[in-house]
Amino acid sequence: MNIYLRELKAHMKPLIIWTASMALLIMGGMAKYSATLGIEGMNMNDLMKTMPKSLQNIFGVGVFDLSIALEYYAVLYMYIVLVAAVHGVMLGAGIIAKEERDRTVEYLMVKPVSRQSIITSKLLAALTNVAVFNGFIYAASFAMIGYYSEGHPYAAGVLKLSLGCFALEIFFLAMGAFFAALISRSKLSSAVSTGILLLTFMLAVIIDISGNYDYLGYLSPFKYFDAGKILKGGYNYAYPVLAALLTVSFISATYYFYKRRDLRI
Repeated sequence: MNIYLRELKAHMKPLIIWTASMALLIMGGMAKYSATLGIEGMNMNDLMKTMPKSLQNIFGVGVFDLSIALEYYAVLYMYIVLVAAVHGVMLGAGIIAKEERDRTVEYLMVKPVSRQSIITSKLLAALTNVAVFNGFIYAASFAMIGYYSEGHPYAAGVLKLSLGCFALEIFFLAMGAFFAALISRSKLSSAVSTGILLLTFMLAVIIDISGNYDYLGYLSPFKYFDAGKILKGGYNYAYPVLAALLTVSFISATYYFYKRRDLRI
């Protein structure tokens, strides 16, 4: 429990910074929606149709009605989950390798606790951090979309998207923790996990641009919780099952490798 509380305290300031940054992203994004509504004769859907086809695919033109707050938010959602994923992978990698990075491994070695207990406390602290972060994302999104909804239903949609964001961040949290346990050099483990995150995000963008390679969605966790499929139907329920299996596998592997490796003092 002491390790759990220590990790919560150590990551309190970064959590506040990440939360403030996410608030600016959500408020700024929805403010642009408000600005388009304020221009007389402006039709957001028609404006987006003047863009190149590849950009139309990215922004969901033809899928979303951008004059509706919830569906405009679904376009912004791509950036929200990217920020959440980066937060998750950095938290997962950092919380496992923190003592080795800061050369304070002795703090853990002198405590009468097993490595399994250490990992459990760290992962629980990280999960608490992610839960608080995503709780704020849900509250801020619900408030902003509700403010601009103009009578359109939005509550169920916001909840579904927020749960998708939470699940995606947990996935990357587990992946970051896995690489931190597998690779003893903290900078390298962070670089590898962040690199994989960016590659899978770029793959998701390429799939959206092309509009033809949906079968590659299994290779990108960002497609597991696609806003268009969540809100408009056609969602592949194999995706959350795969995400859950991979997350559990990453966590199990984290325990396995951390218990067997030599800690760098």
